[in-house]
Amino acid sequence: MDDQSGQQLFSQCRLATAIQNQGGDVALHRLPATLPPVHEFTHVVSSTIDFPGHDAVCDALIPVVKPQWVNASILKNKLANPRQYNPDPRLFLNDVVVTCADIPEGDKDAIIGGVLAMGGLYSSRITRTTTHLVALAMDADKCANLLNKLDIKIVLPHWFDDCLKLGKRIDERPYMLPDPEILRVRHDAPVRVTENKTIIGASTPEPKSWIIEARSNLNVFEDKTVMLSQDLEIADRLQESLGELVTKSGGRMTDDVHDTDLYICRYREGEEYRVASRLGKEVGNLSWLFHLITHNSWISPLRRLLHYPISKSGIPGFKHFRISLSNYAGEARIYLENLIAATGAECTKTLKQDNTHLITAHGTSEKCTAAKEWNIHVVNHLWLEESYAKWHLQAVSNPRYTHFPQRTNLGEIVGQTKIDKFAVGEHFFREESAVRDGKSPSAMQPKDIDHNAKASETPGNKSGRPPTKTPKLPKSSKALKIKDGHLQTPHVSRFIAEGKENTTPSTTGSRKSKDIATARLHDIAPDIALYEKEKKRVGGVIYGGRRKSDQSERVTPRKRSMEPEDETESEDDDGVKKPKRTRVPIVMRLMLTGYREWVGNLKLEEANRRQLRDLGIFVVKEASKCTHLAAPSVLRTTKFVNALAYAPVIISTKFVTACLEQNELLSPNDFLLRDPASEAKHKVSLEKVRLNALENKNRLLDGRMIYCVENLPGGFDAYKSIIESNGGQCLLFRGRSGITLPNRRVSNEETEARDGAPSKDEIYLVSGAERGHARLWPKFRSMVLNAKKIPKIVRTDWLLTIAMAQEWRVDDSLELGEEDIEAGGA
Repeated sequence: MDDQSGQQLFSQCRLATAIQNQGGDVALHRLPATLPPVHEFTHVVSSTIDFPGHDAVCDALIPVVKPQWVNASILKNKLANPRQYNPDPRLFLNDVVVTCADIPEGDKDAIIGGVLAMGGLYSSRITRTTTHLVALAMDADKCANLLNKLDIKIVLPHWFDDCLKLGKRIDERPYMLPDPEILRVRHDAPVRVTENKTIIGASTPEPKSWIIEARSNLNVFEDKTVMLSQDLEIADRLQESLGELVTKSGGRMTDDVHDTDLYICRYREGEEYRVASRLGKEVGNLSWLFHLITHNSWISPLRRLLHYPISKSGIPGFKHFRISLSNYAGEARIYLENLIAATGAECTKTLKQDNTHLITAHGTSEKCTAAKEWNIHVVNHLWLEESYAKWHLQAVSNPRYTHFPQRTNLGEIVGQTKIDKFAVGEHFFREESAVRDGKSPSAMQPKDIDHNAKASETPGNKSGRPPTKTPKLPKSSKALKIKDGHLQTPHVSRFIAEGKENTTPSTTGSRKSKDIATARLHDIAPDIALYEKEKKRVGGVIYGGRRKSDQSERVTPRKRSMEPEDETESEDDDGVKKPKRTRVPIVMRLMLTGYREWVGNLKLEEANRRQLRDLGIFVVKEASKCTHLAAPSVLRTTKFVNALAYAPVIISTKFVTACLEQNELLSPNDFLLRDPASEAKHKVSLEKVRLNALENKNRLLDGRMIYCVENLPGGFDAYKSIIESNGGQCLLFRGRSGITLPNRRVSNEETEARDGAPSKDEIYLVSGAERGHARLWPKFRSMVLNAKKIPKIVRTDWLLTIAMAQEWRVDDSLELGEEDIEAGGA
């Protein structure tokens, strides 16, 4: 279904022969011909989702699979799981087959689970189909024979981690062994600019050039009817030229929205737009039409954000935003500038203090540094794209929008987000809005059309009109009845009067809303029952589900383990199934710091981690996830201080050594950390610290705004993590001219200081005593005093003392003044 080349035609013929030899029925489809009615098929084989009728196929719960699915099913002598062969780009790892080499068990399970969830496959051994090998070093046994032999990419686990955090597939090159760029290049070195060709022709909703490069064999409009809206406001000459191109390519023009297949308009408004959308027509803008003509290949107008009509009013909440861009270049920058304008926000060339957001492709630039200092939201372009796609302001606190992988320019994944048609339908052409306007509503929006209606609205149905059967809505919403395990409600379907749109039901007010809700629940009741059935099946719910007619399907519920299992091991080339190993449930999430046995010995660390996991001990890296903290003594490391805020049980690292030696999970209460000397030195009691942390609930610094100078021992990020773990807000201070203290609304709860805590009018700067830091003090005092607050300049020990004790402590010796400036220095 991809193109009309001879090679593709022969490939289709070979696939068809293979399916017929196994007893299947095949119908070959060539673009741009309309897809036959979807109810005639059980599967659609295609290497892309860009074909007319894809939405109708998905709504009918018919799986779309790649050609590899056919071969895999024949080899296994049974139908393979269609989810792993879905060409949908949202399953961004759908062409990845991964195997692991000497990876700790917990990390391995996480990688396998992520790959399977995103459409990829896992193989326990290297085969011809393996695309990626995950390893930590080239000295792993599996890596030695691969280099320069097979076309397999050997990558660090960090690549999967960054892909899953972003929800997009990024370039593997910075993560590839034997010389990964993320490990050898300093983090602040310039990041290469990557060219993004996927958005060429889709970077603006209103193309400035009217020159159309049409192919001599143009046939993308074959058997299609096109309608141009009046709101395009194009010249008669251009309109005539477009009509000639459509006619020469086998299509025709129309002025009747009910008769068209493609409706071209500029804005998401007007009766014709709403009617076309409700009837399931392909609705796009002029830029999309030009893209079809230029490339002579089909693409859905929903695949590119700016191929769909824009709104005059913009996204609610975006009107007062002033957004600047950084580190995006070329077509990607033009695309984002136009997208910002389409949201209703203002795009600024330069970054100033009155900006609200900075959208950047990576975190190393002067703009990024200034934005952090001015407390401006720093996000990647996914925040903008998904806000536009869902037509709803997304929270900037979502980790996906603030993640910037090292040595990666996110400009390479610009333009991969598609329009959420259900969100658009809810805001722009839902039926209720027509009722309020006193107009008769048209057919239901796509998400509410039942499978039979959808089948009738495929391009094979030239009228595009839903059935004319008109049963009445029930007069009241009675309680739902349960019969034979299924929800039972009065049958209600959408009704269309002959020659006009839907007739408004006679019910009014809340009664009408309840009836509509009941009708919708009835429509989705079979899907709910099917989902509940599929959910019990090993492997989870697959896209498309099982056919209702498959009476041979019998589902046996099984208990699920707490960790991902190697469910694809049965898919080896030899077809031999391997028994699944039952994992020991996790009973302890342990954070380790200061454990010297693993220093410089990566293989020992991996082996020990696996052994600990088999005992039920999962070693974690994030303080927020740990239940136990192991250290040789009371330390002032970032891990130790951060973990204290989450009130873990503090034990000695001797516990880890003993468990490994005895290969047994011992009682952590026998290894509680005892370090009287260090406790006396830091004036803390570990027992009291844990009680304080339990009471604080990560709110020790809640409502506090704490600044840090840039070049502190240990780095700014270490102090920022400590402050944020305790509920505070950390800002970088570089003494730029013209900066002001960010305005912040304080709730009534925050105005009440904790026992022993100073007033929240005090603003702190964590600084060193060297002259380079002291030069910033006057500017800090001036900024805070201008905001009518109290400036406090303190040593790094001030923050560590509070965080380690988990309580406020007043110590004047930790404040800095001009008399404390060290002699010499920068």
